[in-house]
Amino acid sequence: QVRLVESGGGLVQAGGSLRLSCAASGRTSSGYNMGWFRQAPGKERQFVAYISSSGLITYYADSVKGRFTISRDNAKNTVYLQMVSLKPQDTAVYYCAADTSIARLTSTPSYWGQGTQVTVSS
Repeated sequence: QVRLVESGGGLVQAGGSLRLSCAASGRTSSGYNMGWFRQAPGKERQFVAYISSSGLITYYADSVKGRFTISRDNAKNTVYLQMVSLKPQDTAVYYCAADTSIARLTSTPSYWGQGTQVTVSS
């Protein structure tokens, strides 16, 4: 079992920055591929980014490429999502996810956090 706890959300003006954190605990959490998803009001949850268990492979949705950076510190069992140049359309609840399979991670991850709200005002 892996437990994920997100933090770092908040209210920011357009053009601003935020860094989200996801603290993982449980069995060999550093061996999991980690990802971020988001869900805006009235919309389906969408993939944002993932990072492999080693940290060597990252992948981003086109909508955030060049503005968001995913990273991880396996010593701290924490994954980060640095967000810059934020836009009002980035407003959503952001969820951390984990899975041993990258294929599953991008579709139906085994583990989810509870989410953290990000609101970008115009």
